[in-house]
Amino acid sequence: MLFLAKTLSFYKRRDIQEELVKQAKDKEVAFRFGDRFSKRPETLSYPNDVLELAKQRVTSFHCSEELWNNPLQLSTTLRREELDALRKGWDLVLDIDCHFFDYSKIAAYYTIKALKYNKVKSITAKFSGNKGFHIAVPFEAFPKTIEGVPVKNLFPEAPRRIAEYIKFLIQDPLSKAIMKLEKKDFNKIIKKTGLRAEQIIRYEKNEFGDRVPQLNVEPFLEIDTLLISSRHLYRMPYSFHEKSALVSVPININNILKFKKEFAKPENVRVEHPFLDRSTKVPDAETLLRNAFDFKPATSIIEEEEKRKKRLEEKQAYHSLPEKAIGEEYFPPCIKLILKGVEDGRKRSTFILINFLVSCGWDYDTIEQRLMEWNKNNPEPLRPQYVLGQLRYAKQNRKRAPPPNCNNPAYYKSFLVCKPDELCSQIRNPLQYAKKKAKTFAVSARRKKNPS
Repeated sequence: MLFLAKTLSFYKRRDIQEELVKQAKDKEVAFRFGDRFSKRPETLSYPNDVLELAKQRVTSFHCSEELWNNPLQLSTTLRREELDALRKGWDLVLDIDCHFFDYSKIAAYYTIKALKYNKVKSITAKFSGNKGFHIAVPFEAFPKTIEGVPVKNLFPEAPRRIAEYIKFLIQDPLSKAIMKLEKKDFNKIIKKTGLRAEQIIRYEKNEFGDRVPQLNVEPFLEIDTLLISSRHLYRMPYSFHEKSALVSVPININNILKFKKEFAKPENVRVEHPFLDRSTKVPDAETLLRNAFDFKPATSIIEEEEKRKKRLEEKQAYHSLPEKAIGEEYFPPCIKLILKGVEDGRKRSTFILINFLVSCGWDYDTIEQRLMEWNKNNPEPLRPQYVLGQLRYAKQNRKRAPPPNCNNPAYYKSFLVCKPDELCSQIRNPLQYAKKKAKTFAVSARRKKNPS
């Protein structure tokens, strides 16, 4: 109740409401109720909504790194090319977390320094609300295209490259700064981090050939790279952190080493510094983008785009309908077991079967007939209106998608139809199984008909 009183008191402030709405523009938003999130996607458009949500026990607000033409059109079923079409840009938000506040401050300081070294001026920062910092550069600071490739489509590849590049740049100065802070005592760092000596100590030879111990910050320096992914969310500025009861407050990038957690207590928070200032008119992050792609250049920007297009073509081939509908003799064990009837997971099975059969090239009339037969096999059949309603929705929606992947814990294994055979080890999705088996039999039949 004490935390609820804090959130209500804080979120009723008009300046806080306006800042949250400002940050939510063109972004997907999610609301957190203590330990759970709201359904996605959501948006936040009006200041008064902030207090109303707080009254409903919303504790924090989270938004996407990506900017969208219409966030409410987002769906987990959208493919990469559909997300690219819907995306209008992305912000660079580097999540700096060394698990220890003093180390995170130093890492954030050198991250800002590295960005400035790359000629970026439109840098803003905020305290994460617990132990880290978010360092941000708005999409407006990046060029619209680079080497003919739309920069808006370089997500998540570009921010991941930038994060890896920045991490490389700051490792050495961060190592020296932490050693200075701990008075060159490795034991203090070992005790703080809980890591073994061999994990954090590396050796370099000096001019005399002596092996000199150096601090390796890699094991405890975290700059979010793997989690930079489509629809990834971060805590919005002026939003509470549930564990610390502190606010994720924007800060002056030039005074980050002087920042104290007490500044983030709700009663001390003032709207003073911007976060993701979109007023920049000059694309000052082009040098950063080019340097990041030149760093460990596994691929150039154009090659990255070509790889993306190739992946897209492969996905399109995967999602394309077969020339001839795939028969039940080629179905995987899980689908065959579902078709025999299930006691549990009937609604989920309806979803699976519709997506699977449509992707196998079956027409909707045949699918309807087969679903009605299947429903009679269930020990407790679903209402026919439910099955027909789901099929009608799929037909009207016209967005074809494969059934859930085999490793999705909410499906096959949960209602005991996952009984893999030898071919199952080679696939990730029941549709892959059917296509692969049908193709194998077709090739075998052609060889028998025309032996060489």
